[in-house]
Amino acid sequence: MYQKVSADMNFVDREKNVEKFWKDNDIFKKSMENRKEGETYTFYDGPPTANGKPHIGHVLTRVIKDMIPRYRTMKGYMVPRKAGWDTHGLPVELEVEKLLGLNGKEQIEEYGMEPFIKKCKESVWKYKGMWEDFSGTVGFWADMDNPYVTYDDNFIESEWWALKEIWNKGLLYKGFKIVPYCPRCGTPLSSAEVSQGYKTVKERSAIARFKAAGEDAYFLVWTTTPWTLPSNVALCVNPEDTYVKVKAADGYTYYLAQALADKVLGKLVAEEGQKAYEVLETYTGKDLEYKEYEPLYACAKECADKQNKKGFFVTCDTYVTMTDGTGIVHIAPAFGEDDANVGRNYDLPFVQFVDGKGEMTKETPFAGLFVKKADPEVLKDLDAEGKLFDAPKFEHDYPFCWRCDTPLIYYARESWFIKMTAVKDDLVRNNKTINWIPASIGEGRFGNWLENIQDWGVSFCFAILSPFNIWECECGHRECIGSRAELAERSGNPDAAKVELHRPYIDAVTIKCPECGKDMHRVPEVLDCWFDSGAMPFAQHHYPFENKEVFEKQFPAKFISEAVDQTRGWFFTLHAIATMV
Repeated sequence: MYQKVSADMNFVDREKNVEKFWKDNDIFKKSMENRKEGETYTFYDGPPTANGKPHIGHVLTRVIKDMIPRYRTMKGYMVPRKAGWDTHGLPVELEVEKLLGLNGKEQIEEYGMEPFIKKCKESVWKYKGMWEDFSGTVGFWADMDNPYVTYDDNFIESEWWALKEIWNKGLLYKGFKIVPYCPRCGTPLSSAEVSQGYKTVKERSAIARFKAAGEDAYFLVWTTTPWTLPSNVALCVNPEDTYVKVKAADGYTYYLAQALADKVLGKLVAEEGQKAYEVLETYTGKDLEYKEYEPLYACAKECADKQNKKGFFVTCDTYVTMTDGTGIVHIAPAFGEDDANVGRNYDLPFVQFVDGKGEMTKETPFAGLFVKKADPEVLKDLDAEGKLFDAPKFEHDYPFCWRCDTPLIYYARESWFIKMTAVKDDLVRNNKTINWIPASIGEGRFGNWLENIQDWGVSFCFAILSPFNIWECECGHRECIGSRAELAERSGNPDAAKVELHRPYIDAVTIKCPECGKDMHRVPEVLDCWFDSGAMPFAQHHYPFENKEVFEKQFPAKFISEAVDQTRGWFFTLHAIATMV
């Protein structure tokens, strides 16, 4: 038997009536005022980007995030809930690029950085009303009248303060980092972003002949990225595996791994009854270390000579496996993490014949070609020079940019780093004080992450991100500026205290170098948007410039002092811990 639903059981109408009652009577504000003397329970709103529409997935997250503050409020706690807006980063830029019909960094700069930044700031509020209506409809309580905004100068100034603290402790430095890089977007991608864009592709690899120095013999070297060969500076073998020198049926003498000799050389055409190869000598990989060879491309040798560094010899590392290829890999430190590690271990030359657009540079015979288009040309060139043994096809998963579908490259970029490895023990110890729910996250995934922590590359090259607060002179002197007041003092220009902290406005401010007297300019990099996230607990209050009492009510002064002085963090993510070392 069915019961007729009466008008007062119309759930949509009842929902709207409750929402109206809450709004008309300011119930959310009263719920906090009634408990203002209670113990503070801190809640952080992970901010959405307002230039994207809310969807069904946001219902779940907003409802879950609302449950705990409500529960704690009912328990008598004072639970401030400041809403926030994420207004930086590539999603914002891409939205504006589409709006303006632009394509990539160069066209943005041609359009003009100032008008582009203005468009970005307009774009992030495109769906603000929709987000506010949606949040009210699902009953999400947060202070949306006074939100924190990551592009706000006060927010950025707090980030500058944090970076200055890190700089003063000697934990901020500049170096090279191998990153998955999109040449079209002109930006690195996080590992999470890379995981979204893999495709299965079929490509040709290269087995190249590298002539051993002083003898009529060749190292057979396999690579899946022929375009990196012009930047080759070394070879690498596994020190613990067995290698052989063989006389092959094609008339050449080769060095390669014993375990892969049959697979690689078995395809050679030989007379009936004749073996594909004859073993002349046997070695361990370690025996071959420092054995020299002739550079595959003269341009690499010229670049190495200018650096006064020795290259073009055999190195050893256990990352070389016997599962594929020849057991000998080529080393180009600018294009792979393993290669970069070997380069550091052996102090190899740094050769990078690919530019930021992913095109081969003028030093190579393949100038102007995108790396993937250069692959077949490199194979043709090697074949014409008698340096190509084989170009076998192989199928593998390759990462593409999830935003623009461009093939990614692993690329060395100069970046600013926070020396996380120097504070690893503090991070691990601090993590053990956190009540993770479930506990397996803190002990497992997050704990393992901390145990294997790497230095954090915090600089990028986007347009709409917080600017790095380092000023640099051509003489090499650098200074870190921690506030707008300090910038005005150091520049000698009171108006510098009022300048907008985004590009291009901030870049107009110069500082006199105390070493040589010349003008110091801000470095071009901007901050990783995850630094925005990590800074949010204090930057939302413009700490330490104002609202100190608000922040310190949540975090006692003794704890803040310990956080800064003892490299402890006060937020439950790695990024906040990193920010406040």
